Order: sequence, then C-alpha cells, then structure tokens
Amino acid sequence: MTLWAWVLLAALICVAMKVAGYLVPSEVLDNPRIAHTAAMVTCGLLAALVVTQTFADGAALVLDARLVAVVVAGVALWLRAPFILVVLLGAIAAACVRALGWG
Repeated sequence: MTLWAWVLLAALICVAMKVAGYLVPSEVLDNPRIAHTAAMVTCGLLAALVVTQTFADGAALVLDARLVAVVVAGVALWLRAPFILVVLLGAIAAACVRALGWG
C-alpha cells in the first residue's frame, strides 16, 4: 500500500472509532469504574508521552538537556507556579544546559 492509502485507512479507522463512541449507551458511561478507567488511561498516555519525549532519541536512551528541563518544570509545578512560568523555566533550563555544552 502507498503512504496515502495508509493515511486514508487510519483516518477511516479514527472516524469509525469516533462514531462507535457515540453509539455506547449512556448507562455504560455513567458507571464510575468506566469514568475512573478513562481518567487513568489518559494519565497513563500522557506519562508515556512525557517519558518517551524526554528520554528517547530514536531507539536509543539519552540523558540530555530535556531531562533537566522536565525536572525544572516539575519542581515549578510542585511549587504551584503559573503554567507559563513552568514552560519558560523549563525552556530556560534546557537552553542553559545546551549553552554549557552538556546536552
């Protein structure tokens, strides 16, 4: 198959999944276990994305400026800093580490 065929197939699968979500009865969605599971799946996917983007470079495991940026941003979040400040502190930390030649 060509690349465009794969893209169209993926788009059709996404539309089918979206439609299937609308067809689920409301009694199922009102179940507290389903709501809890959906919330935990979202947290798990976000955590996996953060870990992948922080520690992976292709198939290799790397420790570079991204790790420092995530740690600084995590500390800022823990201290309840505003989100824009969290982003700026993470970016500044990564820039400083890269300027020092460490990552």
